[in-house]
Amino acid sequence: MVPVLVLTQVQLCSPAIAIDVLVPRVKIPTSYKRVVTRRRAGAAVVACWTVAFVVGLTPMLGWNNLRRLQENGSIGPDLVITCQFETVISMEYMVYFNFFGWVLPPLVLMVLIYAEIFYMIHGQLNKKVSASHTDPNKYYDKELKLAKSLALVLFLFALSWLPLHILNCITLFCPTCNKPMFLIYIAILLTHGNSAVNPVVYAFRIKKFRSAFLKIWKQYFCCKDTVGLPNQPSERMDSHVEPPRPEKQKQKQKEEQEMEQNTI
Repeated sequence: MVPVLVLTQVQLCSPAIAIDVLVPRVKIPTSYKRVVTRRRAGAAVVACWTVAFVVGLTPMLGWNNLRRLQENGSIGPDLVITCQFETVISMEYMVYFNFFGWVLPPLVLMVLIYAEIFYMIHGQLNKKVSASHTDPNKYYDKELKLAKSLALVLFLFALSWLPLHILNCITLFCPTCNKPMFLIYIAILLTHGNSAVNPVVYAFRIKKFRSAFLKIWKQYFCCKDTVGLPNQPSERMDSHVEPPRPEKQKQKQKEEQEMEQNTI
């Protein structure tokens, strides 16, 4: 049970780390390499795993149903019980601490940030750029594609985990309400399926992930010898499309204006 809680938080951290990398690329593209360093990215990963372990291990530190079971006589001195999730894990922990504290607020915040990212990218793409200034459009097209992929991962996370958390809220706030078992099983199945869907989404949306995914599939599932994966440029980090530089654009515009004046 505890590993499931830990991995839940880790899955929520993946879009958060992506936002930490994507926002500087859109807001300050010319300073991206200086702002987003390996050390900063590593610190974000470590912070996410630390939060995931703290949140996931909290029931083992005492926030569970052990005392309640001892008080109502459901458990003997040998502390042997039927290991069922709702029997062991406190619903107050799942709803107030886990859902309201560490799932819902980050989810809402990331939705707002992605909305701002899409707004900024569409604003850049809608600007009138002459044919000789196509680099900014290429750059923001790639960022838009990446943002759509990461937003899809966030959407699938919400679709997979919100039903189970909603059922937990019903269990806590309405104990007498009847919950059909098939709905509980579907909600649990969705949470387990989310981990399997993310690699597929990355593989179909990002070329480098797709190449690595196909190589692993052929090598370990089809038992075929594969040639070493070529060093393909990453669509996000190693792209040949440079971030738009306002100084160069202004210089080109001045040169074009001078050429037009000379021709006149």
